[in-house]
Amino acid sequence: MSCKRLFSLFILVFGLSGSVVSSFAQDAGNHENTPTQGANPAPEEKKGINITELVFGHVSDSHEWHLFSLKNADGTEKPVAFPLPMIIYQPGIGVKVFSSSHFEEWHKDADGKKLSNEYEGLYIEKVMKEKVLAVDGSKVYDFSVTKNVLSMLFGVVILLWVLTSAAKKYKANTAPKGMQNALEVIIIFIRDEVARPNLGHKYKRFLPLLLTIFFFIWINNLLGLLPGGANFTGNIAVTACLALVAFVVMMANSNKHFWGHLLNPPNVPFLVKCLLVLIEVMSLCIKPVALMIRLFANMLAGHIVILSVICLIFIFALLNVYVGGGFVIVSLAFSIFMFMLELLVAVIQAFIFANLTAVFIGQAIEGDHDTDHVELSEGIAH
Repeated sequence: MSCKRLFSLFILVFGLSGSVVSSFAQDAGNHENTPTQGANPAPEEKKGINITELVFGHVSDSHEWHLFSLKNADGTEKPVAFPLPMIIYQPGIGVKVFSSSHFEEWHKDADGKKLSNEYEGLYIEKVMKEKVLAVDGSKVYDFSVTKNVLSMLFGVVILLWVLTSAAKKYKANTAPKGMQNALEVIIIFIRDEVARPNLGHKYKRFLPLLLTIFFFIWINNLLGLLPGGANFTGNIAVTACLALVAFVVMMANSNKHFWGHLLNPPNVPFLVKCLLVLIEVMSLCIKPVALMIRLFANMLAGHIVILSVICLIFIFALLNVYVGGGFVIVSLAFSIFMFMLELLVAVIQAFIFANLTAVFIGQAIEGDHDTDHVELSEGIAH
């Protein structure tokens, strides 16, 4: 039975990697053959593959969910993509709601920036990320449902479905089985290895937050590994919001003991105290930054490595068709290895974020641990 499962997993991973390669092959063809258009077309480019544009096009956010492109009989490309709703607010004009499908034609200007056609006095500029701009240069506020936002909503739906279904079975007092049994192991692990050691007797108060953070990050990490998936947790704005939540909870639950040691370290000379206070304040500000950068950098780096290895196929193919064909096996093997490693990284990064959140909150309520130990000691003495 285990051999069958391993074989099925290999076929799944090989299929996922193959679909990604197919998508890259079509996109690479697009970069080689797509003519420039528009009022200020860029000079004719040499044939080749823009690796930066390919890689960051797959990991960056977008106003449409692009899967791949198909070539028509006349040599033009037809993108297979799902348009997403755009919600734009312009001061003095108001709110505009329309589909991103209105921005269908793209061209490059003299500076090499990729620009869309104009619609409703707006256009999209795509460099490393997409930005909605007004033709007249006025201020634009973009509240659109982008690919990352839609991926987040999918992740939230999955999170609610998984956890509420397990909660209903617990309320019914039924024996754990199936998905509920698997979740129970994870929940107990987070409780015993993350919450209790770092939060002491107050662990129950913060356990729902830690479980939500862990499952939210883990689910979205896995969704980002699917072909055509959004790199949601590889977006620094997302990780910044998660880090901000952890920081606000830490500050809201901090006590006198925490601030006393932070701003007035005991039994320390005055000059040394001034230096320590500065260091402690800096470390307090660095904590959410560390949470933000760690998750963002690890998830983005993993995606870039996989995509870069796949791009090597087309780089070698430009040098020699036979070399490129022979490198396919090496590239796919390494991509499968990296994909399996990313499955492990997905859960590790979720665990690290939840664990560091518990550590930082535990430091903010550290005085309560001391009180708990004193009460326990007094109880033993009596």
